[in-house]
Amino acid sequence: MAMGTIAAFWAVSLLLVITPGADWAYAISAGLRHRTVLPAVGGLLAGHVAATLAVAAGVAGLLTRSPALMAALTAAGATYLVWLGIATVRNPASPSADAAPTPGSWARQAAKGFGISGLNPKVFLLFLALLPQFTDADAGWPLTAQILVLGLVHVAGCAVVYTGVGASARVVLGARPSAARAVSRFSGAAMIVIGLALLAEAVLAY
Repeated sequence: MAMGTIAAFWAVSLLLVITPGADWAYAISAGLRHRTVLPAVGGLLAGHVAATLAVAAGVAGLLTRSPALMAALTAAGATYLVWLGIATVRNPASPSADAAPTPGSWARQAAKGFGISGLNPKVFLLFLALLPQFTDADAGWPLTAQILVLGLVHVAGCAVVYTGVGASARVVLGARPSAARAVSRFSGAAMIVIGLALLAEAVLAY
């Protein structure tokens, strides 16, 4: 597998990663609420790893051939995203320079992150459409191994961007409680809008 192919995929992947979405919203929310964003970001990354493994195993292809299963997965992920967004809007983070971060289980933060990315069928479909395009059937590596490598390249980009976004949120907004509340509510609203859009798409598709 040529390094030029990996570099080309990385460039395309990075453009997708730096586009704000549900992952960004959760990273910002975690950055404003908790001492570290690593558990939350770790959960988001685990969801992307799961999507990579699913594509490599052919599971994503099965989802695309089963509209009912796809609709059910989309509805579950969308409902979870809306619920999380409502909770964020109703209880926005409000850190201050001398305030302690909101306590919370690292496992719970990671589980929320995994739920956001791992239950998002858009991630599976994106990987299904994107990853195979950068594989080479004539290369010495099996296609499965190539997909796994490309998926890990994408996850590495996500790790850098999401960690930076979450950490920057607390540094920049930590001493500005009103701005932090506004950004937190905006992040929650973004989750709600994305979740409702996914839910509507699932209903219409079904």
